[in-house]
Amino acid sequence: DFARNRRVYLSYSQSDPRRNVLSVMTVPEGSFAADPSSERVLMEIPHQLADHFSGSMAFGSDGMLYFSVGDGGLRDDPMRMAQHPFLLQGKILRLDVNTKDDERPYRIPADNPFIGQQEWRGEIYALGFRNPWGLSFDPQTGELWAADVGQDRFEEVNRIVAGGNYGWSERDGTERLESRKDQPPVIPTTPYQDPVHSYSRFDGDGICIVGGMVYRGTRLSGLHGRY
Repeated sequence: DFARNRRVYLSYSQSDPRRNVLSVMTVPEGSFAADPSSERVLMEIPHQLADHFSGSMAFGSDGMLYFSVGDGGLRDDPMRMAQHPFLLQGKILRLDVNTKDDERPYRIPADNPFIGQQEWRGEIYALGFRNPWGLSFDPQTGELWAADVGQDRFEEVNRIVAGGNYGWSERDGTERLESRKDQPPVIPTTPYQDPVHSYSRFDGDGICIVGGMVYRGTRLSGLHGRY
């Protein structure tokens, strides 16, 4: 709703202490530059391990802001944060940034999948991601897609569903992560969502996957409906 509210949303990393920052600024009428003095911080997420910040954003047709957060870094997600239900790392969040409540500068939507569950952060929309850079909505179907950067073996394309667990770091792609083979899962009862597509950097299929969207344009008819 930029034409009315002149707001732009920013995601960036910061240091001292290391953290993800989600904030909003306003752009004065007649200007193409946001006013830094108008910045209002919506959320700061610690990143103890200084890697995998992610921070992709997309607005859905529901007006909610979807915000991806990486697992925090280092090999194999050593603190298993991506699976922890009360941590925001390794998740896709869903926020109502048009209103706020008494505790936060945003509101947690009442239809978020884990709302009201004491052991879960209500902001979480989906979990089990390593470094999900690329968020995008299919403008025709409204489906949310995410490109998640892998560790060694698999780069993933995922179609995101509310409450879905995409496996990291219990799994790498569709396989059990080697370092987890002798460990019980953090959330033992959860089913995992398989990627729509995965590929290996070792096989020469590509390198780190950092974006993508479903094409609904008209100039390249052969790509219509393809990610």
